[in-house]
Amino acid sequence: MLSAKNLTRIYKMGNVEVKALTDVSLSIEDGDITCIMGKSGSGKSTLLRQLGLIDNPTSGQIILNGQDITKLSDGTKARLRLAHLGYIFQEFALLPELTAYENVYLPGMMLSSKKIDYRNRAKELLEVVGLGARMQHKPKELSGGEQQRVAIARALINNPRILFADEPCANLDTIASDKVMGTLVKLNQEMGVTIVFVSHDPDDKKYANRFIFLKDGRQVPEYI
Repeated sequence: MLSAKNLTRIYKMGNVEVKALTDVSLSIEDGDITCIMGKSGSGKSTLLRQLGLIDNPTSGQIILNGQDITKLSDGTKARLRLAHLGYIFQEFALLPELTAYENVYLPGMMLSSKKIDYRNRAKELLEVVGLGARMQHKPKELSGGEQQRVAIARALINNPRILFADEPCANLDTIASDKVMGTLVKLNQEMGVTIVFVSHDPDDKKYANRFIFLKDGRQVPEYI
């Protein structure tokens, strides 16, 4: 479904080059829950941004459904992201002036979906993540775990084939983290969504069936 070949990402800071990824190759199958694991600074989030078309690799290939998407124009990549990929960020990224319901259906408006379709789907998704009774609440009226579950529902509004999550529990306590990760597992099992998430916590291994371990921007056999 999704693979990468010899991905390398170099950032330039003035005259200094920082190699964030070096020759990373991987394969993710349809229906997997893949965990990208490593310590801080290992290149986890950088790799997720490459796979999710948020950033461009310095060299290497990303293959989605048999197509080398690294060769696509920025406009085509943007349309591909919006129509087929979903994202969850550790800081939630909800609009504070909108309700949970409005935050979820907003991306549907960008896809020019029929009004009734994306609004009905937003309600359905909030029910799926256990927030049907909270959909008219604004972010400040929700706990951190609830806000993250709103973000999960929002990421699903376009029926993505792959859902990317960048340390989705980094700002949450243990109970909230368990609910968020349990929600992701439920989505994978009941809706068939392929999940790719980043974590530095070895305890999160229990949620995944496939692993990519990184250290100093390189793949390693195991997270130490």
